[in-house]
Amino acid sequence: MNHLTMKSTDLTQLNIDKIAELFPNVITEARDEQGKIKRAVDFDLFKQELSDYLVEGEKERYQLTWPGKKEAILNANTPIDKTLRPIKEDSIDWDGTQNMYIEGDNLEVLKLLQESYLNKVKLIYIDPPYNTGKDFIYKDDFKEPVDEYLEESGQVDEGGNRLFQNTESNGRFHSDWLTMTYSRLKVARNLLRDDGVIFISIDDKELDNMKKICDELFGVDNFIANVIWQHSIQPKGYLGKFSVHHNFILIYAKSMDYSLESLERTEEHNKAYSNPDNDPKGSWRSGDVRNALYRPNLIYDIITPSGKVISPPSNGWRWSKETVQKKISTGEIIFNQDETRIIRKIYLNDLEGRAPETIWFGKEVGTTRDGNKTLKELFGNTVPFDTPKPVGVIQRILELSTNGKSNEIVLDFFSGSATTAHAVLQANAEDGGNRRFIMVQLPEKTDEKTDAFREGYHNICEIGKERIRRAAKKIKEETGADIDYGFRVYRVDSSNMKDVYYTPDKLGQMNLDDMASNIKEDRTGEDLLIQVMLECGLELSLPMESREIEGKTVHYVAGNSLIACFDDEVSESVIKKIAEDQPLRVVFRDSSFRDDSARINVEELFKLLSPSTEIQVL
Repeated sequence: MNHLTMKSTDLTQLNIDKIAELFPNVITEARDEQGKIKRAVDFDLFKQELSDYLVEGEKERYQLTWPGKKEAILNANTPIDKTLRPIKEDSIDWDGTQNMYIEGDNLEVLKLLQESYLNKVKLIYIDPPYNTGKDFIYKDDFKEPVDEYLEESGQVDEGGNRLFQNTESNGRFHSDWLTMTYSRLKVARNLLRDDGVIFISIDDKELDNMKKICDELFGVDNFIANVIWQHSIQPKGYLGKFSVHHNFILIYAKSMDYSLESLERTEEHNKAYSNPDNDPKGSWRSGDVRNALYRPNLIYDIITPSGKVISPPSNGWRWSKETVQKKISTGEIIFNQDETRIIRKIYLNDLEGRAPETIWFGKEVGTTRDGNKTLKELFGNTVPFDTPKPVGVIQRILELSTNGKSNEIVLDFFSGSATTAHAVLQANAEDGGNRRFIMVQLPEKTDEKTDAFREGYHNICEIGKERIRRAAKKIKEETGADIDYGFRVYRVDSSNMKDVYYTPDKLGQMNLDDMASNIKEDRTGEDLLIQVMLECGLELSLPMESREIEGKTVHYVAGNSLIACFDDEVSESVIKKIAEDQPLRVVFRDSSFRDDSARINVEELFKLLSPSTEIQVL
């Protein structure tokens, strides 16, 4: 039997494991802050292994750095003793849905999802804080006690996570923002599929820094595009300053496996095509016949049917002489009336779509005014969002990066007003797709002076969840589409396990009576099941079922993918029935066994009835 750690993945140790496979000679030992011996990397030796010259001291190199970058890397890799707890009362269609809404600090959520959603997310879209100098942003420190956390910042979310105002007066205007952003993107990259992609909305203040971060984390070669989105059409601003009408959307793939989808063509895009010569292949438009680069081997004369000579462009023709003759014979290249030039036909029927462009106009994908209009249609005037993204922008992103037919996961870990979830539901309703969303949002408090607060929305998550409910109802009424309109709600919380579970060596005689159980008294079997699923790498949208077997509660996840029983002193007959279901993995508590003899009997029973089952305890 193996003991579960009940922690998020230790990314540092995983990285050390990967290095050890390639360079076992650079692995050494060192003491951590608690004095324990742990594996470590001899970085001086490691640098030499990766260099073809003698490494002596620091070398100047091209890089993005700032005060706090090492802290960001450490924050990204540090495991946490937290979990997600199911909030069924806020969920819609818990048993049938595959969508999720998660409340909590997004760095903690991304860490908790590392095992269950590793290499599974097709598309990430985020609209992070733009570093205006006024917004509260996340400050990550998993070592300080909560009371110091509160005292230092004066503002926390409902889970005790610190927020602080990122002002120039704190002396770290860019550094704090970079540290916050870097750690989250570093962890998020692990969740993307090999053919996955991330779209990041950003303004011009941090565009350069965001691009450098993404170049480092995703690779320069995986940069896809920098899209300019026209977020407003109406003039604004004052004389003497530019009126800003756009933001940017950076696009990075995880690898070269990513394939950019084409956009649908509309009548507006097809109006340049006609058929003046009644070509049997249909409508066409003329195309360029010149070569963009100087190609001396493609410089030749073309002889017309009447014997006229057409001289080549300065760089040469687009094709070889043989190819041009073939295109003339098929009618793809024709001559103008006086035979002074050739005309290349591009047929509308040959086009499967249209190439996306790097400028997205507000009239096509919507503006922030359209985003506000959508929210007002759903809520009236109760929503405190100044510049919400329009659904059309996210639908354009979905169109370019998902096909909707393969159960693709769309993640937004700065969910805000939940526009991404709304767009996923709308896209699925329109094309019959089965995309599913994971929204993550810190429960930032709403201003008590706002209509939203007076209407009962005391934090952003309450607004986001209600927006999804209302959008789902409206889409269903308007389209009648048979899609997944529900979502499961989870909330970040402290681990279900008491401190003694993680540090049994610190348990003293004086508190033995308090530690009869290593599980917190306010936690349920479903709470434990979710934390076990996270560690075992099972998706939180999988079907879950609880059954009563001889008075004991037994939890089933996706049939027999995982079976768990967290009751005390589980009888041999109950364990036998569980084993007969031949689970891939089974989990019990230490207290599920009366003594060591009972534990040994369980192992023998599974060897007999289900030898391939992995048995774990907590």
